[in-house]
Amino acid sequence: MRHRVTITPPSAPRTRGRLPFADAPSAPDPIEVTSRWLSRGGRPWFPVSGEFHYSRYPAREWEEELLKMKAGGITVVASYVIWIHHEETEGRVRFDAHRDLRRFALLCARHGLDFIPRIGPWSHAEVRNGGLPDWVLGRTTASRTDDPAYLAAVRPWWEAIASQLDGLGRAHDGPIVAIQIENELYDRPGHLRTLKRMAREAGLSAPLWTSTAWGGVHLPGDELLPLYGGYPDAFWTEADGGWPDTCRKHFFFTHQRDDEGIGADLRPTTVRGTEPDPHADRFPWLTCELGAGMAVAYHRRPRVEAADVGALGLTKIGCGSVWQGYYMFHGGTNPTGEHTTLQESHATAYPNDLPVLTYDFQAPLGEYGQYRPSYDELRLQHLLLADFGEAIAPMRSVLPDGRPRDRHDRDTLRWAVRGDGRASGFLFVTNHQPHEPLPDHPDTSFTIGFPEAPPLTLPSAPVTVPAGAYFCWPLRLDVSGLRLDWATAQPVCTVVDDDGRTVLVLAATDGIPPELALDARTVTTVAAPPGADVRTVTDDDRILITGLRPGTDALVEAATPAGDRVALLVLDAETARTAYRGEAWGAPRLVLCDAGVVFDATTDEVRLHPRTPADEEPRARVHTPAPTLSLSVLPAPRRPPTAPGATVKESRDGALTRYTLVPDEDPPTVPAPALTALRPATPPPRPPSSPAPTSATGVPGRASAPTDAHYDTNAAVYRVDVPASRAATPTPPPGADLLRLHWTGDVARAYVGDTLVADQYFTGRPWDIALDRLPPGAPLTLRILPLAADAAVHLPVTPPAGVAEVRHAERITTRTWRLRTT
Repeated sequence: MRHRVTITPPSAPRTRGRLPFADAPSAPDPIEVTSRWLSRGGRPWFPVSGEFHYSRYPAREWEEELLKMKAGGITVVASYVIWIHHEETEGRVRFDAHRDLRRFALLCARHGLDFIPRIGPWSHAEVRNGGLPDWVLGRTTASRTDDPAYLAAVRPWWEAIASQLDGLGRAHDGPIVAIQIENELYDRPGHLRTLKRMAREAGLSAPLWTSTAWGGVHLPGDELLPLYGGYPDAFWTEADGGWPDTCRKHFFFTHQRDDEGIGADLRPTTVRGTEPDPHADRFPWLTCELGAGMAVAYHRRPRVEAADVGALGLTKIGCGSVWQGYYMFHGGTNPTGEHTTLQESHATAYPNDLPVLTYDFQAPLGEYGQYRPSYDELRLQHLLLADFGEAIAPMRSVLPDGRPRDRHDRDTLRWAVRGDGRASGFLFVTNHQPHEPLPDHPDTSFTIGFPEAPPLTLPSAPVTVPAGAYFCWPLRLDVSGLRLDWATAQPVCTVVDDDGRTVLVLAATDGIPPELALDARTVTTVAAPPGADVRTVTDDDRILITGLRPGTDALVEAATPAGDRVALLVLDAETARTAYRGEAWGAPRLVLCDAGVVFDATTDEVRLHPRTPADEEPRARVHTPAPTLSLSVLPAPRRPPTAPGATVKESRDGALTRYTLVPDEDPPTVPAPALTALRPATPPPRPPSSPAPTSATGVPGRASAPTDAHYDTNAAVYRVDVPASRAATPTPPPGADLLRLHWTGDVARAYVGDTLVADQYFTGRPWDIALDRLPPGAPLTLRILPLAADAAVHLPVTPPAGVAEVRHAERITTRTWRLRTT
């Protein structure tokens, strides 16, 4: 089927003067806002933000985790400043250890990351009281309003935040580019205005002041920039409600920004209802909560896959987003409260029971820094935005005629174009959604019309868009004087090799043959690898290259009339997911590596973090030997890198240079954990339900998590002994020594003595516990409850009723490798 759309010239955006957002006068790269995009230093700016809660993660590990986020393409770090984490006891405000807000912001600045504090006072974040300390609620019955008693409590708290962030604003070349006020406050614009005024009076400043805008929010005029969200699934809906329509819609191309589903369990109805979004034409489409994962509640436990995250993110770019903001990009663990547990729960009148400790969120970087496949899916898109976001940001999103009829239409291909209104753009296709697979689309081609150039029809012959595919293809993309009319491969990034040649890296789409169509007027010579077919299409002044076998040797070389040399490297989809680009050994380089890669410009070092296996069944071995790692680099450094503890061997990998690390000695033996069953489970009673619904939420009773008494009387009990590693040198870095438990049941807790150290709700995935967070050599006691036969719980994988067991315990230890060229 031939799909058609015509790009029309865009209207001019409103200028900054129409919107009351201004950067510090001394900022060298002033941030400005138009009605359609953001700019920085006078150029369109496409930020990529990721949420990472510093107070849910050990401070000693922040720096490496921030570098992981940066290597994943995050340019802005966002974090709630969760009041109850800092001032659980009135008058004792703590910014020590994992609460050290200033140190966290300084680490962002040290590594070139912008920072957004989301200061609340109410945060939600699945925290007790939404982050409000108990003593605040004891002082007022009108929190989140202009009640004088409430504001009197907020004022000194915000003054404490301002003191921590003093000198870190843009006026002092600091990292703070935005501040979020409150969260999910729908119908009190006057209170939002009051909070912004109070924040400024406390000494906080930023060029951008933001507010969440889903659920029909009413904002105070132009005081706050509206930010949107969208998740692939939700824990806050009913156990028997199926996949929510409010999540389903995020896998369609649409210009509807609002998501009436987020936070719907905390308000009676959507405030605005079906009225048009009043912010859509006045402000650019900015997001702060695209679901990079999802938490699990007791009554509902969504399981989010990497493709769900990747497809949603790419779809939002095609819809018109000019700020990709993810929640959560990095998981964490709730701190232990001094007086109470600090999670959202029925005990504090919330509709959902969340785990006491774990806040993993199935994030691209997990609770202990584990790499997830979603990290690779998103990094590929962020590489695209790093090089081409400046061009994409001003482009209008255009939707074709013949779009899907409704949210349940699975037969109509979903696609859109972002065009510059003249001659170029990007084509977006999404043929994936969770839970309900979409079909193949055979005999597919696209025709895109432009106001100032002939239409483009691609591919050269119709293809089948496979089920599960999602991709972005370029339309008249200029690369150092060469014009790529179109390609059936997604741009990844550009890199300049040693000879000054610009290399455009592209990722092939699984199941679709890669084709490159070059504007013949911009090419004097072209050379393709053996097996490729290069032919000139005279009528279109086009050179068409087909028959490419994607990989590291699929390099097409060309020269332009101006004498510039350009190369196009088409990687297969699997290899493209190993691509990183960063400042390595003094220059920007492309790195292909199966491991996690960190670029540390402060030490001129590249670090490799071997991945922990994800979602595997138990393996036969009792320890994890350090694998032979390799990385392929373009351009190669002048001197081969060295790695303490390994010999580095150099070889060719197509157009790249490969460096293989061969450890100088076998890794030390990591003793297997000893698992001892102490007591079988007994059938628990049916879990109780939450209290009757309140008028504030209208949520009916939901299954509540089992109580402490259930764990004491009904749980299966295991002891796990984890011997110290013999001669384990060098010592694994934090988070690299994991206990992995393959288990079945309903809910589980781990204790050291009487102290709860980890917990988990069953979703069918293994349970990881970081051993470096535990006292050395201390045995663990596991308590696992079976699922009651009549429990009103939604699970992606249902365990057998009455079964609570650990099938296997293993230890996974990895070593970080440090590569330098000096």
